[in-house]
Amino acid sequence: MQRWRDMADIPGDFGRSVVTIGSYDGVHRGHQLIIGRTVTRARELGVPAVVVTFDPHPKEVTRPGSHPPLLAPHPRRAELLAGLGVDAVLVLPFTREFSKLPAPEFVVKVLVEKLHARVVVEGPNFRFGHRAAGTVETLAELGETYGFDVEVVDLFERGVAGHDEPLSSSLARRLIAEGDVAGAAQVLGRPHRVEGTVVTGARRGRELGIPTANLDPVPHSAIPADGVYAGWLTAAGQRMPAAISVGTNPHFQGTARTVEAHALDRTDLDLYGQSVAVDFHSFVRGQESFPTLEALLERIADDIRRVRELTNGG
Repeated sequence: MQRWRDMADIPGDFGRSVVTIGSYDGVHRGHQLIIGRTVTRARELGVPAVVVTFDPHPKEVTRPGSHPPLLAPHPRRAELLAGLGVDAVLVLPFTREFSKLPAPEFVVKVLVEKLHARVVVEGPNFRFGHRAAGTVETLAELGETYGFDVEVVDLFERGVAGHDEPLSSSLARRLIAEGDVAGAAQVLGRPHRVEGTVVTGARRGRELGIPTANLDPVPHSAIPADGVYAGWLTAAGQRMPAAISVGTNPHFQGTARTVEAHALDRTDLDLYGQSVAVDFHSFVRGQESFPTLEALLERIADDIRRVRELTNGG
């Protein structure tokens, strides 16, 4: 899959294409419907399927400080898009100047002059251009002028995670924030992942014989609610069942919020400085303090047994 960091990276002889535009954070099941249709139409027409996305998130430019929690950083997003059959991803630098581009000018500069769009596929709530003035109706009108078709994909799926609403990044973020990582997985189509670099922590887990990888997450990552979770730790090419703790370690009067993962039956791992990923399968319990260290260790042993059952880990 080709990755272009700017319109200047697009080959000058690039021909017609089928395009979809959006932030596509998380590449959730709703996104997958749109992208799947994009790839299908591209294959039918014998042209590349192109995803246009943005960096940083548009909200961070138009309303600084309002960057939504990330469901997937750009490298992970590219990996997911490639897995869906996308041929090229154009990551447009989203600047203050770019945000002021009127909808018709955006269409001409990006879709017509650079990507030579033959078909554009979007969801029903797609907005674009200055102050998000452009809608799918606007896009269809411009398509008639500049020679491309517009297809709209419905994203509504009744009963996902107990919610009767369209599949969306907002729904996934809300479920993650509530600790409902199983519900979020229904929206995403896979477990929610947090990536980061392993840093030195308080080393209490190692002293207790239960070493943990303490993550420094990618900035703006969507972190689940405080608690203990079942999931997996992926490091150095290995995917291992893991008990994951999110929170401030109240038993030790902690104040800093951390994400730590204990790989089951692994006390030999030296991951400091490595990039790792944690996938959240299900919620086990909330964070709590214990009257004694022995009570804490008993509860951790129970947690590990529960995690083993949930992940079939061992």
